[in-house]
Amino acid sequence: MSAQAHYKSLENMYLAAPINGFFPPEINIGEGQATVSLPVRPDYFHTAGSLHGSVYFKLLDDSAFFAANSLRDDVFVFTVEFTTTLKKPVTGGVITATGQVDKVDGRKIFASSTIRDEGGDIVAKGKGLFLPSRNKLLDIPAYKPD
Repeated sequence: MSAQAHYKSLENMYLAAPINGFFPPEINIGEGQATVSLPVRPDYFHTAGSLHGSVYFKLLDDSAFFAANSLRDDVFVFTVEFTTTLKKPVTGGVITATGQVDKVDGRKIFASSTIRDEGGDIVAKGKGLFLPSRNKLLDIPAYKPD
């Protein structure tokens, strides 16, 4: 499978995840990078009227995860640890998380992510450690090019 087919297969796999029925994102994956965008809706808010921390985490982890998995075309990687820093509340618009691989050390893949609002302001940052699993990508039904 070509690199482009691998990235497209990862995108299809991501969009097929049941949770993305509630959080309908857009994703774009390339070598060592991934971008995930999401329109902010009021049903993603906590009781004080801005975006719940779980939504920040989801986009940060998703974009860093798929940046990491872009480097593995054989198996599904998994998040071992992930740290988030919330910088600014969000109440509307579209937010975009950009993930990138920072370092590969043997089996360990270190990746980070930044979320920006529509104005380009950084609203959250995250970084994590990802390891390959034993789950073969070709065994995941949603992992397929168009």
